[in-house]
Amino acid sequence: MTILGIILFSFIIGISFYPQMPDKMASHWNAEGQVDGYMSKFWGLFLIPFILAGLALLFVAIPRIDPLRANIEKFRKYYDGFVILFFIFMLSIYFQVILWNLGIKTNPGVIVPIAVGILLFYIGILCENAKRNWFIGIRTPWTLSSERVWERTHRIGGKLFKIAGAIAFVGTIFQSYALFFILIPIISVAVYTTIYSYFEYQKEVK
Repeated sequence: MTILGIILFSFIIGISFYPQMPDKMASHWNAEGQVDGYMSKFWGLFLIPFILAGLALLFVAIPRIDPLRANIEKFRKYYDGFVILFFIFMLSIYFQVILWNLGIKTNPGVIVPIAVGILLFYIGILCENAKRNWFIGIRTPWTLSSERVWERTHRIGGKLFKIAGAIAFVGTIFQSYALFFILIPIISVAVYTTIYSYFEYQKEVK
């Protein structure tokens, strides 16, 4: 219900601000916080609402179609919390775009690191509580093959994602390098947990 409300709210916002938007809307910013991409007024206002609508269908479908859906129900409240937080994250980006095109020069170098940092920290919480399934979590051939490897990988992965979230916040201080404070920790966590799950599985086999 919350998700539906966010989607409807985003479309209402788009319709309300449509007359006030320029024909070409700023829609993308570089690492320096300068506009380097534009969209037509229609897509500038309604691309994110349409994306949210599509994602809502996907997020609703996942717990229903996963062969291990019984496991998803064991951490469903954390999954639902992630979905709501992700939609709020998208909404914050949407508002930033609208405000900028209204002439209110918000700083994406501050907004994005904070929003991503919060999202990554919650992903850490989600990982720590996730049970083995095919769609949500750190899904490698080795975590999906072993309950023990899944649990151990997600325990350490959860901590690392929380750290990645904290590092993302540092991007608000060094705004020219904010993208690096976001991407490098995410890539590092992905690589480390993949390798970690492999070696944990090898221990189990031996």
